[in-house]
Amino acid sequence: QVQLVESGGDSVQAGGSLTLSCTASSMYKNGCMGWFRQRPQWPREGVAVILSDGTPTYRDDVAGRFTISRDNTKNTLYLQMNSLKPEDTAIYSCAAVAGYCFSIHPQDFDVWGQGTQVTVS
Repeated sequence: QVQLVESGGDSVQAGGSLTLSCTASSMYKNGCMGWFRQRPQWPREGVAVILSDGTPTYRDDVAGRFTISRDNTKNTLYLQMNSLKPEDTAIYSCAAVAGYCFSIHPQDFDVWGQGTQVTVS
């Protein structure tokens, strides 16, 4: 079973940038991988997902600021985050599912990393 480990979380000022990395023991050729976050007082929500056809999709409030990508050679998923806002503060986790996904709903994913903290002030 694939295992996922996130890194890159940090404390930054509003307007700053971070790049998160998720290293996997293997990559899902026919599945979906993405980034999710859990903010204080909020349930876990999808941030950005690469669909089975390779198309990235984003939640509305990060579109244009965040970019998801993957490097299969390095077995790594990335999330480039620009123009960070205090409301982006959350624990960010990467996740995968060995199947097809049609949305960025976290309930569609079944393999999860431990999360990395992003704090924006």
